[in-house]
Amino acid sequence: MSIQIERWSETTLPDPQDLKKRLESEGYSVFQWSDAPGTKYGPHAHAEDQSHWIISGALELRVGHEVYTLRAGDRDFLPANTIHSAFVPGKGAVTYLIGAKH
Repeated sequence: MSIQIERWSETTLPDPQDLKKRLESEGYSVFQWSDAPGTKYGPHAHAEDQSHWIISGALELRVGHEVYTLRAGDRDFLPANTIHSAFVPGKGAVTYLIGAKH
């Protein structure tokens, strides 16, 4: 299994509480995180499945040679042990939910 991206198709911005409830209903432990513009995370992997769901701002995820830019409402499904890196582009911070599932 590889990374999957789900794009936000609603006309309104995502409601963080609704997103959190959905992640929890899918079996994820959830917490909110924010990063300043320019923040970089080098290549790493997690022992558990993760899903990042963007509340505001943008986050670039790199998996292999592919770069995925996630914006408000977009989410990823990142299987355990997938090597990836992340970067916060632009001049604004990013706020997102991180769901972890063992």
